[in-house]
Amino acid sequence: MKKVSIVVILFLIFTAGIKAQQLPLYSQYMFNRFLINPAVAGSDGYTSFNLTAREQWIGIDNSPKTHSLSYQTRILKKSYIIKSKSVKRKSFKPSTKGRVGVGGFVFDDRNGMVSRTGFQLTYAYHIWMDETQLSFGLSGTAFQFKINDDELTFFDQSEPLLTGDLRKALFVPDANFGVYLLNSSYHVGFSVDQLFQSYLKIGNAGLSDYRMLRHYYLSGGYVFPLQNEFFLEPSVLIKTTEELLYQIDFNAKLQYKSDYWVGLSYRTAGAVILFAGIRLDKFYFGYAFDYTLSSIMKHSLGSHEFMMAVKFGDSARRYRWLDRY
Repeated sequence: MKKVSIVVILFLIFTAGIKAQQLPLYSQYMFNRFLINPAVAGSDGYTSFNLTAREQWIGIDNSPKTHSLSYQTRILKKSYIIKSKSVKRKSFKPSTKGRVGVGGFVFDDRNGMVSRTGFQLTYAYHIWMDETQLSFGLSGTAFQFKINDDELTFFDQSEPLLTGDLRKALFVPDANFGVYLLNSSYHVGFSVDQLFQSYLKIGNAGLSDYRMLRHYYLSGGYVFPLQNEFFLEPSVLIKTTEELLYQIDFNAKLQYKSDYWVGLSYRTAGAVILFAGIRLDKFYFGYAFDYTLSSIMKHSLGSHEFMMAVKFGDSARRYRWLDRY
C-alpha cells in the first residue's frame, strides 16, 4: 500500500481525536453553536466575531491543532436601500424584516502530516412562533486537504506521486444544513455536515476510495434560574456519522448574570472537560481543559482550548428580538 494511502487512512480514523470523526473537535461549542449548526447564524440578534484556538494532547509531537475564526450577524429589522426612479428622484424602500442571518468562518485543522484548511459561508432564515424562534440554515463549504510531503519517505523512488505536487491547493466543495429552535429557556438544534460526501483530492489525483462522511449533530439545553441571578444550564450534544459511530457530550454550566461562568463536561470517547469564562463589556474570554481518561495522559499534558469573542448590537431599539434574550 502506498505511503500516502496509509496517511489518508490515519487521517480518516484519527482526525480530531475521535474514531471516524473527520471534522474539527471543540469543547466550548456551547458559546458558539454556529460552528456546528448553520441555522444559528444571527439567531441571537448580535453581530459576533469568535476566535477559537485548540491544542490537543500537549507534549505529543504533531498532535492535533485547530484554529477557527467566525463571523455572524442578523440583518437589521428595518434597513433601507436606495431605489432610483429617475436621475433626480430617489427613494428609500425597506429591504428586510429582520428574518435573515448571515455568517461565515475559516478554519485550519492539523493532525500530524495532514491538514484541512477551509471556509464556510452561511445563509439563515428565522421565523417567530409566539415566544419561540425557528431557524433554518444552509452553508456552502470548501476545504483543502494537504499532506506535508517533506515528512514522507518513499522506498520506491519511481513512486508516481513523487512527480506530483501534494501541496497543490485543490479545494473540495461541500454543504451543511441545520435547524435550530430557540427560546428564552431552552434551545434544540439538528444539523448535517458534509452533505455531498465529497472525495478527497491530493494534487491532481482524486482518491475515490476515501470520501468525507456525513456528520449529524443533535443538541439541546435548558436554563434553570437560581437565586441571586445565578443560572444553571445542563445540555447535551450527540454526534454520529453515516457509519453510526457516535459520541455524546454531557454538559453542565453555572453562570452568574452574563458575566462569569464555570462548567463541567463528560465526553463518552473518554474525556472530562473543565471550562470557565468571563465577560468584560462586549468581550468574552473562555478556557477549557480536556483530561483524557486513557493511557495517552501518561505522555500528554492534556488538551487546551482558548476562546475569545466580541459581540455588538445589544440595543433593543435596533434589535427588537433581543427583548426576551
